[in-house]
Amino acid sequence: ANALTRLGVKRGDTVAVMDWDSHRYLECFFAVPMIGAVLHTINVRLSPEHILYTIDHAEDDLLLVNSEFLPIVEQIKGRIEQSGNVRGYVLLNDETTTPETHIPFAGEYEALLAAASPEFTFPDFDENTRATTFYTTGTTGLPKGVYFSHRQLVLHTLGVMSVLGSAVGQGSFNRQDVYMPITPMFHVHAWGLPYVATMLGVKQVYPGRYLPDHLLELIDREKVTFSHCVPTILHMLLK
Repeated sequence: ANALTRLGVKRGDTVAVMDWDSHRYLECFFAVPMIGAVLHTINVRLSPEHILYTIDHAEDDLLLVNSEFLPIVEQIKGRIEQSGNVRGYVLLNDETTTPETHIPFAGEYEALLAAASPEFTFPDFDENTRATTFYTTGTTGLPKGVYFSHRQLVLHTLGVMSVLGSAVGQGSFNRQDVYMPITPMFHVHAWGLPYVATMLGVKQVYPGRYLPDHLLELIDREKVTFSHCVPTILHMLLK
């Protein structure tokens, strides 16, 4: 939160993230809404034209970009600047080297966090304040924007936790589990399960890009006991 405010992010701004499932995404799930800003989880599966549309429509102020998606952002950067909304960029990088790019990054995510104070006093605001926004896919025409308020996120988390906690055997989720999402965090907050996992205090494993061999290696090494995904991903793992 301190790193964001040092970049000029304030209450009512919109912070967009283009990333695979990662610890950074989880941190943004909390830090961005809790300073009163809005988290825009960009669907990286959309075409560059539709990604540009959602950035413009959401009126994003700050864009956090994984280095893998730099070609997309570089392709639409000129038209992003024409809208005049995006004031800055932050690099999300899993590599030890800094990629070559023409994007004027304000800094690298981990370096910005390391330079910021770990102490932050979160403001108080109405529970109906908008917390997150994202866009539909597979619909006619342009993507449709929807949002969750703080109240909706809390109620959804409690509701999902009560359902999974009341199950016996298959499908149950409790504090002894090891959790790893295999649903994109840009897809309705990975179905809201990262919020549930954080509330339960379970060990969480974030896999990055969905590569079947890598996912299976993590499941085995980290002893993952609870996950979720669409049938196509599950079919890849079983094959």
